[in-house]
Amino acid sequence: MLAEQLGVDPTASPRKRRRTLIVTLALCVVTAAMGWASDYFSVGPFASAEHEAQKENDATESPFIVSMRPEKSEPRAWALVLDRELSAPEARKMTSSKDSSAAFSYLTSLGGRALAYAPLLENAPKRYQDRQITDGTEFAAVFKLNILSVRDKAVVIDDWEVVDARCEPSTAKTVVAFPPQGGAAYEGIRLHIPPRADEPVLTDDADGQGEPYFSTRRMEVGGGQPSGGLRVEAIASAGRSCTWGIKVHYVDAYQNDGYVRLKDGKGGPLVLHAESVPRNPRQKWVSGSVPWTACHEEPQEPMCDAL
Repeated sequence: MLAEQLGVDPTASPRKRRRTLIVTLALCVVTAAMGWASDYFSVGPFASAEHEAQKENDATESPFIVSMRPEKSEPRAWALVLDRELSAPEARKMTSSKDSSAAFSYLTSLGGRALAYAPLLENAPKRYQDRQITDGTEFAAVFKLNILSVRDKAVVIDDWEVVDARCEPSTAKTVVAFPPQGGAAYEGIRLHIPPRADEPVLTDDADGQGEPYFSTRRMEVGGGQPSGGLRVEAIASAGRSCTWGIKVHYVDAYQNDGYVRLKDGKGGPLVLHAESVPRNPRQKWVSGSVPWTACHEEPQEPMCDAL
């Protein structure tokens, strides 16, 4: 049957048919091998070129994509600043409530900007604790910073710098404060604007608190890693309102490294904001363990020292 399929003459002698069959089969094997070789030498280089192109495209992708979201939840201890004075009805509505959360929500609806009392880092090195005592009460603008990468290979962030820091006197005219009643620090990082040496520092209530964050840590994004997220406390100088940006130092799998300015979702430089309470607001309200106190009318009240 096979001989007939291969076109061997059935009338030829058995010896001749065997010889013809062997030659024909050999030709088939050679032809198949040539086909396989052709496939290998045509597909192999193509696959290699495609791989190199993918690597090149991956290396040219922007290292990071950044999102920033101000913290919306009520801090444990807070101050809200407004660029105008509260009207008499607004002040009555605020002070009629003994619930700090209700006051926080109401003032936020009026355009108040929330600041958190920066808690003492009690486990920080003595040099940092001494600096905190010297600085006195500080307020932080708090936000969540998420950094991710669409690259196939991982990108490592091992340092950052504050850039383009610009500060002006605060324009706020009203401060409403709910001072701390105790409490530990949140997990995250802290820095001052204008920047200080060795910042940002770790705020976690653990080993390393108060130490430079990037001295022992790094962020790895891309390559299937989840986004790198940080809770950031940015503390502006007393009585100032500041804008600033960040550039981070990165290293990738293609032996590229350097500083890159973080950009916002529209492709422009990411501009962040931090402010403190104004030095001489027209209205200053404080509450907590005692009823609301109008410190602009009764500055001698002990509660007013919390601002």
